[in-house]
Amino acid sequence: MLPPNAMLVKLLMGFMYLNVMVNHGESSYAGAAGTYHDQMKRMTLMMKASHTIQNKVSSGSRVHHVTEYGADPTGRLDSTGALQEAISDAFASPLDGHLITGVADLGGTEVHLDGGTYKISRPLRFPDTGGGNFMIHGGSLHASDDFPTDRHLIELWSSSNSFVYEDITFKDLMINSNFRGGGIAVINSLRSTIDNCYISHFTTSGILIQGGHETYVRNSFIGQHINIGGDHRERNFSGIGINIQGNDNAITDVVIFSASIGVMVQGQANVLTGVHCYNKATTWGGTGIYVRAPGLTQTRILNSYFDFTGIVAEDPVQLHIAGSFFLGNAFILIKSLKGVACGISIVDNMFSGDYTGVPIVQLDQSNGQYFTTIDQVMVDRNVVQGMVLKSTVAKGSVWSNGTRWTVDFSKLLLFPDLIQNVQYTLHASKSFPKHVLRDVSSNRVMVESDVPVSATLHVSVDQSMMGYV
Repeated sequence: MLPPNAMLVKLLMGFMYLNVMVNHGESSYAGAAGTYHDQMKRMTLMMKASHTIQNKVSSGSRVHHVTEYGADPTGRLDSTGALQEAISDAFASPLDGHLITGVADLGGTEVHLDGGTYKISRPLRFPDTGGGNFMIHGGSLHASDDFPTDRHLIELWSSSNSFVYEDITFKDLMINSNFRGGGIAVINSLRSTIDNCYISHFTTSGILIQGGHETYVRNSFIGQHINIGGDHRERNFSGIGINIQGNDNAITDVVIFSASIGVMVQGQANVLTGVHCYNKATTWGGTGIYVRAPGLTQTRILNSYFDFTGIVAEDPVQLHIAGSFFLGNAFILIKSLKGVACGISIVDNMFSGDYTGVPIVQLDQSNGQYFTTIDQVMVDRNVVQGMVLKSTVAKGSVWSNGTRWTVDFSKLLLFPDLIQNVQYTLHASKSFPKHVLRDVSSNRVMVESDVPVSATLHVSVDQSMMGYV
């Protein structure tokens, strides 16, 4: 006796054959609406439907195709319900796996968007029961005109305060927020990945990372308005490309091409590598990367490209910026809240400007809180063209025939009246005078001798705090 599934398929095939033969016989005369090719096409579609039924009934596959749930891949009809059902089914069959305690292993379950474009009218929420080892991929999502303006199209978000999601992957997605909120929200999740996604037309944030641990965003493109620069709307760009409100996350090889702030960092121990920001020029009030983690920053920004928009860091403690390119007068601004600047290294970067006198690193003390807690700040080995070099270390020489020699570092050193360490040599031509370091105020080093002499003063200074040994 045939299994029930096989019998169902056999009955369907027989019905299709009879239907084609009858229809073909009834329409074989000249002028009939149906043709043989029409009937064959109908037969093909019915066979495909029978295979779909068979797959859903008996295959046991963990790949959930949203079109099989009735989602409209043309984007004309609302597909929210169908997509939500596919996600719920994907989370319904956990296995005994190896994820963190309390997170069910979904065994590599996928929700496949089948290359379609789907209109949704409310956020796609993952079940509160949680789960991991899951991927949604392969299509486009478009917010409807009545989508909530304070939500994201996809929300990995549980009402529980505990970790219930791990190893969730969003891949190969195009997300159009239709200026109705944000793109993807990853909240309180462990080890999630956003890979090869294109997120546009958001008003809040393209990607929100909140809490959780180790969310990786890579190989993605994010922009409020789709352009390649030079957009006449640039002064009105708003929103945040990526908003990081957590620790230990990584942004790698990502382009933010329009937003008020490219990346907002509000957590510790995050790393950004290969980020290209041309989201909104500094001239219009934009910021490429805004590090808003005062007092405990611990952020690394490496090998990135700041295209007419720069970096702002508030009271940074342990901030590393290296190997990056700053174009179009883009600069780094260290902003004082309580006057703290510690453990900062800004080294081995390239700066290019238009020769209008813009310093590569600047201090913002406009709130009246001057930088007073300064320790281990290194700004050095940067290559500058068309901008004003700033540094925390410097060398200089001056020749004079007299009793005083002064080397002025005020235009070069970053902090306005701070020299923590001086090394100098007074090279006299014939005599051997007594000499002493007299003054280092206002970033000027003055050495005085007891008798007039023709000599050259060589000086090295450092604004970093140096420990005594």
